[in-house]
Amino acid sequence: MIRYLISLLFCALSLSSLVADEVPWLAEVNTPPAELLATEQIGHPEAFVRQAWPQQHTKIRDQWKAFLGAYSFPDLPLRMETLKEERLEHCTRRLIRYQAEPGRMVRAYVLIPHDHADEKLPAIVAFHGTNPRTFDKLVGLDAEPERHMGLRLAEQGFVVICPENFLWEKDSYKASTEAALKNHPSSKGMAVMLADGMRAVDVLLRFDNVDPQRIGAYGHSLGAKEAFYLIAMDDRIRAAVASEGGIEIGFSNWDAVWYLGSDVKQAGFERKHEELVSLIAGRPFLVLGGETGRGCADGERSWPALYHGHEIWKACWPEPVRIGLLNHGQGHSLPWNAGEKAIQWLTAYVAKRAAE
Repeated sequence: MIRYLISLLFCALSLSSLVADEVPWLAEVNTPPAELLATEQIGHPEAFVRQAWPQQHTKIRDQWKAFLGAYSFPDLPLRMETLKEERLEHCTRRLIRYQAEPGRMVRAYVLIPHDHADEKLPAIVAFHGTNPRTFDKLVGLDAEPERHMGLRLAEQGFVVICPENFLWEKDSYKASTEAALKNHPSSKGMAVMLADGMRAVDVLLRFDNVDPQRIGAYGHSLGAKEAFYLIAMDDRIRAAVASEGGIEIGFSNWDAVWYLGSDVKQAGFERKHEELVSLIAGRPFLVLGGETGRGCADGERSWPALYHGHEIWKACWPEPVRIGLLNHGQGHSLPWNAGEKAIQWLTAYVAKRAAE
């Protein structure tokens, strides 16, 4: 009886993240294809899932941490410094540098909305895609206005941090990964990205005007992979949007040394990304997919993994389920309207999140 009550308490922990106002298009993105519903069956009765999930959640996360060689430095001083700052129309764009781990500094842009000095604001960790100019697109310093998602989110009242991925610290991705893993020989490249994402959350929490209960994540391509892992492994993230990252391991270059490495292609490899989706259940998660085209990573094929999260959500949390796919069908891109939907999602499920 006591174990059952504990399980009920665990499954109620995320109820505080529920909000009164849903995105009006929720049903369009959280309804799996009919053919999937006809073939997919939950493996155990909901009552069993509800009772077993707290232990399963811990087990799955520990298995992934062991595989990744995950690490973090929550007590390490940030040694944060401002490199430059400029005032824009809607926000201040500040370039900072901080200590990610002993001996390694990371640069990031922080976008701070104007006229909210006495107000606690929602915040987003926004991860950039694969680009030699790294975070410039996110913060409006490069072309493609539709990709200026950091600025677009700041205009909606979010404090946004855009950390620079470690892959550009050396003259090649492989060399950068080797350098980053020198002190972590048992870790994967994705463990570095996860640790850096968690460190970016630590930085946000140093800002007095950031509400620690309203932090989300966003990323496109490379950045989508980071956003996906961050919300799965860090409960401080309340909701996330992952654009064209490849929700399952076979959908993208997850076997690259800077991500998960060749282990994922070995016979008998047991881990699946649907497990990470299950860890997200209870918190809103939206995948943007482009379906077809060069480099395209997500689309209707993403549904089986997402549906795994649906099963856990329906067993442990009230409906509606807030795990979905927005398939814009425009390839490995971020169309303006898809970006608008991402902002609406983060506004509804991070910014307007009900107070605990």
